[in-house]
Amino acid sequence: MKILVAECMQEVSSFNPLPSEYADFTVERNSAFVRNPGLNTSLAGALAVFDQNADVEVVPTISARAGSGGVLSAAGWAQLSSEWLAELAPHAGKVDALYVSLHGAMGAQGEPDPEGHLLEQIRHLFGATIPIVVSLDLHGILTNRMLHQIDGLTIYHTYPHVDFADTGRRAATLLLDIIRRGLRPVIVRVRVPMLARGDECITKTGWFGDVIADAQLLERSGKVLAAGVMIGNPFTDAPELCTQALVVAESDADLARGAATALAEAMWAGRQRLVGKLVPVAKAVALAASMPGPILFTDAADATSSGASGDSNVLIKALQEAGYPGRVLAQIVDPAAARAAHAAGVGAQVNVTLGGVYDPARFTPMVVTATVESLSRGRARLETMGVPLDGGDDEPYRQPLRSGDVLRKRPRSHGF
Repeated sequence: MKILVAECMQEVSSFNPLPSEYADFTVERNSAFVRNPGLNTSLAGALAVFDQNADVEVVPTISARAGSGGVLSAAGWAQLSSEWLAELAPHAGKVDALYVSLHGAMGAQGEPDPEGHLLEQIRHLFGATIPIVVSLDLHGILTNRMLHQIDGLTIYHTYPHVDFADTGRRAATLLLDIIRRGLRPVIVRVRVPMLARGDECITKTGWFGDVIADAQLLERSGKVLAAGVMIGNPFTDAPELCTQALVVAESDADLARGAATALAEAMWAGRQRLVGKLVPVAKAVALAASMPGPILFTDAADATSSGASGDSNVLIKALQEAGYPGRVLAQIVDPAAARAAHAAGVGAQVNVTLGGVYDPARFTPMVVTATVESLSRGRARLETMGVPLDGGDDEPYRQPLRSGDVLRKRPRSHGF
């Protein structure tokens, strides 16, 4: 049997004023994106299952991945979507099934539901009867358009995410079961009007983890084909954003509905706990000054891992203005300051502005005189997936600058 494999992944923050562009995506075609089977990605996990089955011929088409960022520009989306679908189109009528690795929280100017559009076009190209299974991030937003085009899905079961490959393996296994056993899956979704945030979302220790454990128990019992809960990305401003409990079952809609409802009710029961506990900046700084270190500040609203611009200087300003007595390691995105430091060299003093590079409406740039501590191209590897994060010679430089006792380090972006 021939199984077409494709991938399109990005998570966006609608509140990042800097749009993502086509150039932000790593695009690999045909066999290029199946050469690294050992990665901890959904795609690699699915390929590992397919490779273990001698009767399966994988038909690789295209993988497009970008780190979290702002909404994809209209021009970027037009190029990406047309190229992506053009790689799939020649295989219509020539394969037996499709596995598609998606995130679920993409966004583009003029297209609030990119994944829904791609799946809609796939269904149009390949027909109503061909099995399509997708894997999704639990921070994705499963839309009606997406749901109506697929035969099955699997969802991450961990946050922070570590089960990328396992999610792909479960998706591939589900797809093979649909083909070989002639299954007719039903997908039931129960929406919950809430956005889950805070430490209780950590699946190892929090309330959300207990709900996910129930979903995993359902899968292991064999009563359902797949189960999970998507809590969405609160920074992706999409019309259908909410929490969703999902269950895939063989033909039995009542069973799936009962199981999905139980998961949804468990999430609703924990709604008072699934809320981020916020502390005003001034109070947080005062508390830190009175406590033994080290102290960790979390500025979740400016997390580049969720698509934010990363140029908030609010905490740095507050710490300096309060005369915080300790030493501070702060991360902020500022390519111009980084280039100035590289031009000056290690040990040199530089006068730069920090913050508000992309979002000056929220963050007023601050003037800083600093010493360049070290220099780096910033090449790194995302440990959870094993995926390189560097962008080659054009990657914006990273370096620590020291001003007083505040050490600022400039990362560019993160994966999701």
